[in-house]
Amino acid sequence: MDPNDTAEGVARARLNNEKQRLEKLLRTLKHEHIEDGPIHQLGGDAAADTTNEATYLGVRQDLQQQVKDVDAALKRVDEGTYGIDELTGEPIDPARLEAEPTARTNVPR
Repeated sequence: MDPNDTAEGVARARLNNEKQRLEKLLRTLKHEHIEDGPIHQLGGDAAADTTNEATYLGVRQDLQQQVKDVDAALKRVDEGTYGIDELTGEPIDPARLEAEPTARTNVPR
């Protein structure tokens, strides 16, 4: 039996694909930010420059948090606790895991 055919294998593959996607987005974001130049190199409208920099930082932080969430989910797969609600100990609805593979509970927080 192929270990990738197990529920854990499917979850791991899906989470690894998501991690790769997020890391690619982070690289693209960083590359585009470098091409645009840091805020002190931008000219013109200081308010727009500040808004652009704040947006970049916010998006980057959000993507980094998503990578951390995927890593935590992969750790739960390794530990055999993936798909178990951290609050109740009950299984997480498969439809919820399909929609949100990093879910820790049945109820969105």
